Amino acid sequence: MTALAHEAPTTSEVPETMSPILLDEALWQAWKSLELPEGFRAEIVEGFIEVSPTGRSSHGLIIHRMYRAMAHCLDDSDWAAYRDLTVIHGMKVWVPDIFVAPEEPEEHLTEDGLGFAASAVKLVVEVVSPGHENQQRDRVRKRRAYAGAGIPVYVMIDDHDQHGTVTVLTSPSPDEQTYAAETRVPYGTVVEIPEGPAKGFAITEEITGPRQS
Repeated sequence: MTALAHEAPTTSEVPETMSPILLDEALWQAWKSLELPEGFRAEIVEGFIEVSPTGRSSHGLIIHRMYRAMAHCLDDSDWAAYRDLTVIHGMKVWVPDIFVAPEEPEEHLTEDGLGFAASAVKLVVEVVSPGHENQQRDRVRKRRAYAGAGIPVYVMIDDHDQHGTVTVLTSPSPDEQTYAAETRVPYGTVVEIPEGPAKGFAITEEITGPRQS
């Protein structure tokens, strides 16, 4: 998820003594009651509600280029690329920078209509934001969360890993909240999506930009 440079997300947590079921319900109800100003988004990630701003220009450009290229790749298929929409798994809530789900969404939305069911999502993309907490969210917490939901492919585009890297994670193990397969390449090296509706889609320097100085 994108965030303003050097600006950590705002988080909200309920007491640790609360049971996991009550914790999930409390966070879920709090999330549904939020009224955020334009330009902010809220997610439930590992026991926190995280509120963060939606983008600085360099990250926004990567997302824009990736979204346009992936949408073109999925033309004439039953799948589509989405932005700024909610993915829900139980009472967990995420807003990936991009995700791939069915072109006809109606039967794949949650019963309350608040977002896509994670079971319908075949790929998520996060452009890692600057700042330690933002990086930990995308590299660690969301990695566990997406694997736990069984989302088949997780792509991280990371300006802040050495001189820029793209990581493609596949083969999720929901019980262990891990991905068994990982391909990580530097900016400037082509990496393809290995499976799913976007199989063969190439992430290139035209999307990421050149290696960072």
